[in-house]
This record gives sequence, C-alpha cells and structure tokens, in this order.
Amino acid sequence: MNAAILHRRDARTLVPGPTPVIRTERLTLRPHRLGDADAITESLSDFAVTRMLARVPVPYDRQDAMDWLVPRTCSDLDRDWALAITERDDVHIGCVGIDLRHGRWHLGYWLNRYYWRRGIMTEAVTAALERFARRMPEVAVFSGVFADNPASLKLQQKLGFDIIGCAEVYSFARNTMVPHIETVLKPGALRLLQAA
Repeated sequence: MNAAILHRRDARTLVPGPTPVIRTERLTLRPHRLGDADAITESLSDFAVTRMLARVPVPYDRQDAMDWLVPRTCSDLDRDWALAITERDDVHIGCVGIDLRHGRWHLGYWLNRYYWRRGIMTEAVTAALERFARRMPEVAVFSGVFADNPASLKLQQKLGFDIIGCAEVYSFARNTMVPHIETVLKPGALRLLQAA
C-alpha cells in the first residue's frame, strides 16, 4: 500500500444533520414550510429589516419567498439549517440560519420589525448556536454585521463572537457596498444567555 494513501485526508465536509425543532421558553424554532411564504414576504418587504441583510433583494415579493422556500422544504439534501422563528401561535416571525459557504459555517438571522426589542433574537440565536455546538463541537461559526447595525453586533459579542476584521459587502437591498464587521465564534466560546 502506498504511504500517500494512508495519509489522505477525508475530503467530505461534516454536517450537523437535519434541521432540528428547538423549543425554548417562549419560542419554537422549526424547519420552514411553504405556508410560511406570506409571513416571510411581509417581514422582508420592510426595508427596516432588509437593509441590514446582504442577500435579500428589494422589492421583495411572494415569488422571492417561494424561490427561497422550495429547495428547503422539498429536499432532504439540504445540509444547512434555516430555522423559522415562531411563538406559540406558530406564525413565522423571523429566521436563524447556519449555512456552509466557502468551507465555513456562517450564522445569519433576521426578525420582523414588530418583534424587535423583546429579547426574541437573543433567545433564538442562543438556542440555535447551542444545538449546533452540540452537533459540531469543534467547528467555528462565522458571522458579521453591517457597521450601522450596533444592536446585532452587541448580540453577537454577548454570545462570545470576536471581531476578526472589516470589509465591504454588497447589499442587494441598498444596491451598494456597505462596511461590514466580520466576526467569529470559536469552538467552546458560546456564552449561553437567556432572553433580555
């Protein structure tokens, strides 16, 4: 047997498994459904929400929501997590996603504006990251925020993310390059928080 074969690395990417259902004190994080399209459209039609997101177009309509939902709801092959944030009534109010891009796991999230300042995003992101860390304990999670989004940066820093750099990222909603603060949550660094 050739020595090169003995030392070959396994090129397969580890994945966290299927999107889970996670219950917290107030919330249920669950896989998306096609029936979430109208609620997603309502939330992402609000420029106050989409201006803080890099990959969401403006205007945002129901077909955009369906184009995003169909691959996530009609295939068992999706390795990424896209968790719908719901309260007791099971109405979609936001999203926490952890997806693999360019060999790194990335965290992204958004919340309908009418649910801001209630600690919902803290509770949702904490729960998603805690579950992900249990499934993938040796994996760093990357994220970032636009420089004019101090609330999101504060959330990430409370959870244990460190700033690792600054760049410019194109924002579809703003149709321009926007200063972006890049962050990372190193393995074992998650600070478990309760909703504020």
